Amino acid sequence: MKNKIQEIQNLALQIRKHALKMTHSGQSSHIGSILSCTDILATLYGGVLNFDPNNPKFNNRDRFILSKGHAGAGVYAALAESKFFSPNELNNHYKNGSIFSGHVSHKGVPGVELSTGSLGHGLGVGCGISYFAKINKKSFKTYVVMSDGELDEGSIWEAAMFAAHFKLDNLIAIIDCNKLQSLDTTKNTINLEPLEEKWKAFNWDVVKLDGHNISNLLSELLKARSSKKPLCLICDTIKGKGVSFMENQVLWHYKPPSKDDLDSALKEIEKK
Repeated sequence: MKNKIQEIQNLALQIRKHALKMTHSGQSSHIGSILSCTDILATLYGGVLNFDPNNPKFNNRDRFILSKGHAGAGVYAALAESKFFSPNELNNHYKNGSIFSGHVSHKGVPGVELSTGSLGHGLGVGCGISYFAKINKKSFKTYVVMSDGELDEGSIWEAAMFAAHFKLDNLIAIIDCNKLQSLDTTKNTINLEPLEEKWKAFNWDVVKLDGHNISNLLSELLKARSSKKPLCLICDTIKGKGVSFMENQVLWHYKPPSKDDLDSALKEIEKK
């Protein structure tokens, strides 16, 4: 287990490095949102998801949906490090004609299940996939990563009701709860608390944990494979995690890193 955790930590480091370089090179947004969910992505791709980079569409693969599609650079980086394509291809991120758009796209990108970006849709699609798997007795799981600000969308709660009603125990929702959205805090925008009690009231199993503690993330995600209800993991995270001048700063929802920002950020994360 210790070796596996170290592997996942190394993967998280590579995802952070790629994401910083991609958002600088393409002058694209959302580096703060990418860094807040990096440890979640690394744990999923490094220790949980059943996938095959040589056969990305095999029938019994686990399905992963990044509902917070603006963090797409993190998924592209995870896929590159998981050998779906060469990391060199990430240099084309956000360039004219590139398949690596700012919001995650499945078009031409092996390993991406769904194009997302218009918030609130990922969980509903995840419900449909999970319902299909359940009625057809398929063993794969569906994982959906959402942002906390995304929970302002009513479609999330419609999907939550659907999942509980149809007992979708093969569905795992993961909330990247960094407490910042767009231009302000989630509390000042639309207060979500008490969040844990809300999901419980919708008849989901709920676990709250540190979204940067890879050991706990791995443990809970592996346990999720035997859940008897749809499961919601509420992950307390830090926007911009890993780069001190980006942490908890709403500015980095939209601002791309300059060359000086990039150099400082890479130097800092390499030391950790």
